[in-house]
Amino acid sequence: MPSRKLDRRGFLGAAGAAGLTVAGGGLLTACGDGGAQAGGAAASAKLKLPTYVPAKVPAPDLAGNAQGLDPAYLRYPKDLVKSVTKAPGDGKAITCLTETFTTPAPAMNRNAYWQELNKRLGSELRLTIVNGLGADSVYREKFNATIAGGDLPDLMWFPPNQGLKNVPDLLRAKFHDLTPYLSGDAVKKYPNLANIPEYAWKTAVIDGRIWGYAVPYGRMGQVYVANEDFWKPVGGTDFDSAQDFFDKAKDLLDTKRKRYVLEPAYVNHAVQFAYWHGAPNGWRLDGGKLTHLFETDEYLAGIEFALKCRRAQLFWPDPNLTTTLEKMEGGFLGLHVQSFPGFLNDSAMYDWPEKVVVPFAAEQGMTPTWGFGYGSVGFTAINNNVPKSRIPTLLKVLDYLSAPMGTEERLFLDNGLEGTHHKRSASGDVSLTQKGNAEVLTTRQAITFFGNAPESLYLPDKPDVTRSIHQAQTELMKIARANPTTGFFSDTAAQKDASSKDEVNTAVKDIVAGRKPLSSFRKEVLPKWRRTAGDAMRHEYEQAIAKGTK
Repeated sequence: MPSRKLDRRGFLGAAGAAGLTVAGGGLLTACGDGGAQAGGAAASAKLKLPTYVPAKVPAPDLAGNAQGLDPAYLRYPKDLVKSVTKAPGDGKAITCLTETFTTPAPAMNRNAYWQELNKRLGSELRLTIVNGLGADSVYREKFNATIAGGDLPDLMWFPPNQGLKNVPDLLRAKFHDLTPYLSGDAVKKYPNLANIPEYAWKTAVIDGRIWGYAVPYGRMGQVYVANEDFWKPVGGTDFDSAQDFFDKAKDLLDTKRKRYVLEPAYVNHAVQFAYWHGAPNGWRLDGGKLTHLFETDEYLAGIEFALKCRRAQLFWPDPNLTTTLEKMEGGFLGLHVQSFPGFLNDSAMYDWPEKVVVPFAAEQGMTPTWGFGYGSVGFTAINNNVPKSRIPTLLKVLDYLSAPMGTEERLFLDNGLEGTHHKRSASGDVSLTQKGNAEVLTTRQAITFFGNAPESLYLPDKPDVTRSIHQAQTELMKIARANPTTGFFSDTAAQKDASSKDEVNTAVKDIVAGRKPLSSFRKEVLPKWRRTAGDAMRHEYEQAIAKGTK
């Protein structure tokens, strides 16, 4: 992924949206501890990933595919199937460490949804829920303290973006190797786990072994979202070049009425502009050699265009704007950058006409690109103090939590009990009640991090919006690129990637704001990034890729 930061609001926003089945896409920074360490790449190349077997559920109105296009339901599906025949638990409590970014869930003894979930699982789900709204380090600190204390829960969620160190050694020392239970056709014992796409499973592989259940998350990455009404005076959001975009944006700018075109997120816009020029998704692999996004002419062109837009006053003038959505809804902003699940969540909640602007060629003859997400939000590992005889039970519980759209289990997991937590409209669509919002959303957000289903598109009572989102996905996939380092592990990336990118992003903000010259990026910023982390990450990834593809 390009230089991005996980937008907490987008990360789980859509996963918790009423009636919206979503597990992913909110990746706004390069994430991915998952993959083969340099020494284990050859083994990882020989590993049989879990066999992909699509779930037998009611056919969606608009088909998805195993490459990341989400199936779409214009109405809530009828004739739901039962994917789990009996309660998967063994009557014993199951403990888990997980995270949330929203209002804490009501305690189990005051939470009818949680209590009913325990009944359906056949085991009490005891969650230690870390609220990560305060800082990126909150979950990492709790995770490390739990490891140091030695009293590990049965299940521990390994996040993809929070800088956990020495992951391979930690897994070998403290957690079960799940390869025998999940590799190849073994996964078929757990049909909902077999429904998880291969690209997600790659993020749970290290040194040729499967160390956890890959938590599925939509593969759609960061998107450019427009208010269509804002752009109507210039003919809409179809652009034939960067200059055409710039000219139309200038026409719409009205500083006296405080109507600006772009939210003040300079770094995110620079990445989008770079895609118009054909930038890679994180890294570009050519002949076994890696080039990072930061090192490309395309990214420099993106920064330069962002600078041009700032000089033309296209950005909202307050860099600390906290009311982006309100400004978008009111017609005072034309474009913002959003995680895909955040976009889905907004589409479900708001009525202003949101539209994804698919990257277009900056100049005639160029080929635009766009970046896939990882399709996973980390993996859930099983503490090796858990008896091996209980591993199948825990996998069956995760299988229940992975039930896809079109199943009775998913209807309950996303919406709770009918009449208590959700209601149906005359057309059969499902929406949460006040109690559902209080109990289901808050509890499900914590569960979504360690157990979820592959993404499906469904927005209650908004079939036309659902259809347009599916069409946008279809167009994005035509130009989408995967990060070639996905599925490979770099110790340097785990330890220094986030901090080194934060330094680059700060410098990009300074350049676009006019505090530093554009020339400083190649003269100062890029050399420092290479020394600090870039060259070491490149070397480790190239070694791993070479061994893993022989």
